[in-house]
Amino acid sequence: MKHTGIARRAAFKIIIVSLAITLCACCIPALVRFLAHGAQLFSVICLVVILILGTLWLLFALFTVYFFRDPPPNPPPGPGLVVSPGHGKVDAIEQINEPQFMGGPCHRISTFLSVIDVHVQNAPVAGRIVLLQRTPGQFLSALKAESGLHNENVLLGFASAESPGEKIGVRLIAGVLARRIVPFVQMGDELRRGDRMSLIQFGSRCDLYLPLHYKIMVKPGDKVVGSQTVMAAKS
Repeated sequence: MKHTGIARRAAFKIIIVSLAITLCACCIPALVRFLAHGAQLFSVICLVVILILGTLWLLFALFTVYFFRDPPPNPPPGPGLVVSPGHGKVDAIEQINEPQFMGGPCHRISTFLSVIDVHVQNAPVAGRIVLLQRTPGQFLSALKAESGLHNENVLLGFASAESPGEKIGVRLIAGVLARRIVPFVQMGDELRRGDRMSLIQFGSRCDLYLPLHYKIMVKPGDKVVGSQTVMAAKS
């Protein structure tokens, strides 16, 4: 599958940078301990600080590896299916007017991604990327479904390969902790259903836009799995 290992490499970079910062931070108490070698109390305190910093880094490194996990896509077969672009919990389903890509009324299915969910996103349908638009904004809590109106986001537009002329949109929304949205794709890229397409770091939201003639297959409160859960089917 496309873009295998990108999330793992991102995790490795973060771990290396955090290790360098931790080592620099440990140098200060280590130097104090060396200079205060005659003062037993200072020496013990500095050693404890070094151990605490090292433990915190190890916990952060383990969490980062867990957070950036990237299970292999496993899309279901069948025509006219739209799979979940993200891993998380559906908390809003509504009809809205989306002028930027859909050009009018459409279904919106919003999924909240907590910090313990997988944060690699997958293509909901087979198709070509015909829009990739980043909109600067705030970094408010993504717990609220309306955060997409105010937060930094990236809108990906698909021209469906199964239904010529049909549009499917995905909006990747940053949250209070998610400060970086990393698209793996570029304009014109052809993707299969379930292909990896992006990464949002540390908590976020993912909105799916569908034409009104699609039948919604999920409900608010459902847990969905990226590339696997069928969100809607062509009616």
